[in-house]
Amino acid sequence: MTDWPDEWFREGAQQAGVNQPGEVRAPAAQAPTAQASAPPGGATPGSADPTDRLAARPAESGPPGGPGGPGGPGGQSLWPAQPATRTARGLHLGGPGAGWRRWLRPRPILAVVAVLASLGLIAAIGGYFYLDSQLKRVSALAASPATAGQNWLITGSTGHLTKHQIVRYRAGFNFDTLSDTILVLHVPASGRPTLVSIPRDSYVDIPGHGMNKINASYVFGGPTLLVRTVQNATGLHIDHFVQIGYAGLVNVVDAIGGVSVCLPGPVVDPKAGIHLHKGCQDLSGKEALGFVRTRRFALGDLQRVQDQRILIKAMLSKMTSFGTLVNPFAIFPAASGSVHAIEVDQGTSLYQLIHLAFALRNPVTTTVPFGGFADNAAGAVVLWNASRAHRMFYDLAHDKPLPKGLITGSRISPTA
Repeated sequence: MTDWPDEWFREGAQQAGVNQPGEVRAPAAQAPTAQASAPPGGATPGSADPTDRLAARPAESGPPGGPGGPGGPGGQSLWPAQPATRTARGLHLGGPGAGWRRWLRPRPILAVVAVLASLGLIAAIGGYFYLDSQLKRVSALAASPATAGQNWLITGSTGHLTKHQIVRYRAGFNFDTLSDTILVLHVPASGRPTLVSIPRDSYVDIPGHGMNKINASYVFGGPTLLVRTVQNATGLHIDHFVQIGYAGLVNVVDAIGGVSVCLPGPVVDPKAGIHLHKGCQDLSGKEALGFVRTRRFALGDLQRVQDQRILIKAMLSKMTSFGTLVNPFAIFPAASGSVHAIEVDQGTSLYQLIHLAFALRNPVTTTVPFGGFADNAAGAVVLWNASRAHRMFYDLAHDKPLPKGLITGSRISPTA
């Protein structure tokens, strides 16, 4: 076996006058003299070995394979045609696909990745400052003695509703100064955060207005008076204030594609506009709003505050999930919807709100110790267990974990 073509010897033989099998040729003319017919280098005339003929040809100038080169007359080489030069992977160098194959080399790929990463970083930085500039900031904080850790006052209000939204959300009113949800998130220097619900009908002292329901402080003096009232009642210094309205909650939930909850039984309340069945399901923004508004339970507002904590945890867990964070088509609408749905104090930045979101993913949840219900000049009110409430807020103010007896947790209950 040989790599040379089968006809390589015939080319030399034909030029040397050697008959091929089955071929009849006329006798060649006799050379005048042996010396004249002998080629330089002593090659034998008519030799069948093409290498003898190659060795016998005089070296002349010219390109290989052309006249005067190693090839014969007319550029026909005595050597067999050689395969095209190939790379280690069998690709023809300089062939039709060589251009795009250069982009498959490590350096061009790394360059493309670096450019895309730079553009992504620029977009992320630009998006951060844009969203931070869109936050609505209000004067809310009030002076008080500092306490350990960091405390956020999180409130939910009816917000500014249009007539269409009042009907759609079954609000039944349009008070811009009604605080429907009041929570305190304590973030310690180390350990899990604690989320404490304060029932909106809690009977407390409002600075300058005497004893009343705690949400009345928002009506009397807006966010600042609410902050002062919470600080006086709990002994905790409030470092940050966040408020979200009805419409904002609906928009955020819809922006993240709904939130999942598992109900142990039906939750039905025509006044809140919801009819939820037993089992796990995804709530739309409108359904989520009705879920946290309904008080159609045996414990009334005490159950509602638990539902509010459950929804907040579900919402923030989804917003900060890996699938949402790496999906620009999910995180940008959710982030944009969130910053346009909330109000914060003057000193709160978007960076701090991101920390808040992660802190709300899995906090310890509880409610101010319950001391009973009462009816007085303020209406039907919720009383605190004074001694247990003092112990709870003392421990939080000193960054101590709460004893199990003060942790109520959060559980969903079907409507009565």
